[in-house]
Amino acid sequence: MDETQPKQIAVKQTILVVDDMPDNIELLTEVLNPYYRTKIATNGEKALKIAFSSSKPDLILLDIMMPGISGYDVCQKLKDNPDTRNVPVIFVTAMNEVTDEKKGLEMGAVDYITKPISPAIVLARVKTHLALYDQTRMLEHMVEQRTAELEKTRRQIIRRLGRASEFKDNETGNHVIRMSHYARLIAAAMGKSDEFVDILFNAAPMHDVGKIGIPDNVLLKPGKLDEEQWKIMRTHPKMGAEIIGTHSDELLKTAQIVSLTHHEKWDGSGYPNQLKGEEIPLMGRIIAIADVFDALTSDRPYKRAWTIEDAVRIIEEGAGTHFDPGLIAPFKSVLPDMIKIRDKYAESHGALTDMDFNKTEV
Repeated sequence: MDETQPKQIAVKQTILVVDDMPDNIELLTEVLNPYYRTKIATNGEKALKIAFSSSKPDLILLDIMMPGISGYDVCQKLKDNPDTRNVPVIFVTAMNEVTDEKKGLEMGAVDYITKPISPAIVLARVKTHLALYDQTRMLEHMVEQRTAELEKTRRQIIRRLGRASEFKDNETGNHVIRMSHYARLIAAAMGKSDEFVDILFNAAPMHDVGKIGIPDNVLLKPGKLDEEQWKIMRTHPKMGAEIIGTHSDELLKTAQIVSLTHHEKWDGSGYPNQLKGEEIPLMGRIIAIADVFDALTSDRPYKRAWTIEDAVRIIEEGAGTHFDPGLIAPFKSVLPDMIKIRDKYAESHGALTDMDFNKTEV
């Protein structure tokens, strides 16, 4: 068998043939059909409609001189669309000047075949560029898999650091799981984007990482802190921000923000920077409610857990002073789900795993 001809395979790849001349289409499909599935378009508009469909072709053979949208215009639109940018385009045209070929390749075409065509050359070029396209897709898939693995590892490290801080004053460290889910629910109730909700959910565990640097005699004191001890306690947001550091990565950037701002108050009386109102980043304002709600409804060394009713009353009374008034309604709307989260991840259930950060059902 001629090596320029592709081997027949069970699942044929799809070639889109675009030409306004029926004879040219007939000739190309006759050459290709034994080895590939073919689709045809007699003008640029039809070609784009097929290319932008859910079953886009694996390669496009594209004429240049056509009525309406030219082949150059079609190629430009294909390269401008992220979904079709990487689909290989081979110009098949009677325009045989070097300048024509140069223009086609500069527009993103992978090859240029002049008419009249040689069937052997068409098959060889199509085979080569499909193989390269398959290899590119395989490499992209491998990169995506590796990137996903690295992202998963990074998030696990962030969660573990968050859990580490909680183990100092919380027997199982489940506080970070509960309040991360609370923050997720409140943000979703506000109608924030999935991306916003996901980043907040995964950054939330780092809000108290600065507690790692607080002495045990302060952090674990069963009674009220004196003024000097409060000064030490109030250093943990800045300490946490320094531990996380400054990054361009959105997740780590958000983790630093929530660490630094979750104790700021709407009226400017919070710490460490006495930010006021919308000077406090929204993610910090959401974490503030989630954090306080969990603190109020959980046992701590210095107090017993409050009832849900009392905790909600305190948060409502804090609207406009401690908390963003605009967050009270979203908070109350998801309260039933927050109660389920509290019961599901109670300290009495023991320390939970990273899998619990992935469970969004309640």
